[in-house]
Amino acid sequence: MTTPRVKICCIRNVAEAVLAIRHGAAALGLVSAMPSGPGVIGEELIAAIAPTVPPPVATSLLTSETQATAIIAQQRRCRVNTIQVCDRVTADCLRELRAALPGIALVQVVHVTGEESVAEAVAVADKVDAILLDSGNQKLAVKELGGTGRTHDWRVSREIVASVPVPVFLAGGLNPDNVADAIQQVRPFGVDICSGVRTAGKLDEQKLRQFIKCVASASVE
Repeated sequence: MTTPRVKICCIRNVAEAVLAIRHGAAALGLVSAMPSGPGVIGEELIAAIAPTVPPPVATSLLTSETQATAIIAQQRRCRVNTIQVCDRVTADCLRELRAALPGIALVQVVHVTGEESVAEAVAVADKVDAILLDSGNQKLAVKELGGTGRTHDWRVSREIVASVPVPVFLAGGLNPDNVADAIQQVRPFGVDICSGVRTAGKLDEQKLRQFIKCVASASVE
């Protein structure tokens, strides 16, 4: 039995990073400019937080950029060790990122909208280090690229986990009350949470502790 990794997203400052790591976070999400959603901070602040995070904790830059040159420039400004691509990008873009950023992990977000998301995940799996399943919607006039607080169809998420050869993180509406059920249904490599461990926008230590406890209680084979 293994315990899924925990990624705490929407980290706003060094104090939140320290708190998340102290309670067992394996990865921290640092949100750059987005068309919508919570947790956005400036790149200067991301660059200040990232070097304070000890290995092997991942510093994950969430980007809404879709061109390789822009994403590469962001990584070099922010000095993170992981890029989380929140929108759809081309296969050529992912290949350019891989070539230009050796040693930087690539995570592609797949927004689970239905069975078509399985094919989307399978198509990208061989070009990235991990996939993150979320509940956004890229078809809206103002794109939702994460942070919606909504769950999606976990049956589709489970099908994706079974269909791809890379680790899969589950995000979207998770909280201490539903994460154990989500883990048992989806069996992800890791889980990702933002609003579910916050109160009035701030990282809540009690909610964080409870969430980590619930993840540990739902270890998977």
